[in-house]
Amino acid sequence: MQALGFSVSVPYCNPRFSINPSSTIGFDLSCGFSKPIRDRIPCWKSSSYVVRAQKNDDDGFYMRKSVELARKGLGYTSPNPLVGCVIVKNGEVVGQGFHPKPGQPHAEVFALRDAGDLAENATAYVSLEPCNHFGRTPPCTEALIKANVKKVVVGMVDPNPIVASKGVDRLRGAGIEVVVGVEEELCKSINEAYIHHMLTGKPLLTLRYSLSVNGNLLDSLGNGVTDSGGYYSRLLQEYDAVILSSSLFRESLSADLVPSSQESGANQPIQIIMHKDHGFSNQIPLVINEVTGKMIIFTDCRTATAPEEAQQGIEIVSLDQINLDVILDYCNRQGLCSVLLDMRGNLNEYEELVKEGIEKKYINKFVTEILPVWNGCNQNDPLLPLKNLDHRVKVANLRSVASAQSVIIEGYLNFE
Repeated sequence: MQALGFSVSVPYCNPRFSINPSSTIGFDLSCGFSKPIRDRIPCWKSSSYVVRAQKNDDDGFYMRKSVELARKGLGYTSPNPLVGCVIVKNGEVVGQGFHPKPGQPHAEVFALRDAGDLAENATAYVSLEPCNHFGRTPPCTEALIKANVKKVVVGMVDPNPIVASKGVDRLRGAGIEVVVGVEEELCKSINEAYIHHMLTGKPLLTLRYSLSVNGNLLDSLGNGVTDSGGYYSRLLQEYDAVILSSSLFRESLSADLVPSSQESGANQPIQIIMHKDHGFSNQIPLVINEVTGKMIIFTDCRTATAPEEAQQGIEIVSLDQINLDVILDYCNRQGLCSVLLDMRGNLNEYEELVKEGIEKKYINKFVTEILPVWNGCNQNDPLLPLKNLDHRVKVANLRSVASAQSVIIEGYLNFE
């Protein structure tokens, strides 16, 4: 008897997951938002975009190449998006580039420089709509027009209101053929934090926690996941900031204890430390020892002080109560697009933040690490707000992958 089955091709997977993009598996691993971004922005339904991509294997191939290039900027471009560009002429790639970091030229400029005179009458594939305004750099539309490209294929429209539709309109007004929407979902997936920030005015908030195989919370990470290539190291590379409890550091805050990405040349996330006053002392129990990178301490003790060695280079924000509204507002004012709420240290200190994140629908995404251990039940469960919801919350785009000896599950919370 012949066995029956099915498979779904995976056009994209998270860069920290080591899955071959061309492989097939038996369930949907599609990435992105539960609702198409264009359906959530009325202005995206402009008549300017009536010319959309037709099925063209070449266009898809070169757009995927553009996305591959864009990923090289992972962890370096925020608050700017990841963008890649490929210049193709007579079926050959003659130029390519990506945006490396804010203040540097955009992907189109690097690709045009690489192509030189060969860019004339060529096709430019760019994962995000070219900008048409002066910021830190000149408009990319003018560079494309000056290079006399014949056609521009755009992966997705930029949700930034300064850009949206203006780049495409300018190119078309100059007589350049423009096609929009090639590998659109793939292009959205690499910029989910940037898109979320543009649509909501708040950073993308992801909840990370560890569980035993029997479902109990753990204050630990699996062996190897913090090493270069491990999921946790790559996760820290992706996020602009990470929220942690001061209890994680006990009596000292040393470079060995501060979570940091081990990826080569990675920018480190801003450390946001929660310090809750338990009535024992108004002294923040941290001693700094060769810690690099920016750090902000949020404390609910109005008279809190930090040791002398901790005061230099560390910002202390005193509040009546530590809450996500204040933290996310601070991150937004700092131009941060993504924040990781990392449940490590005293897990009970996270309960109010998790509850607020669920009630106010701030938590957009979760990453769960399941470790190969079996342990007893915790007396207090900080995830109780998640388990006692009055209504069901759908999980979209659920994925799982192995990282060292742990299993990592990732998904998006769809509040309706």
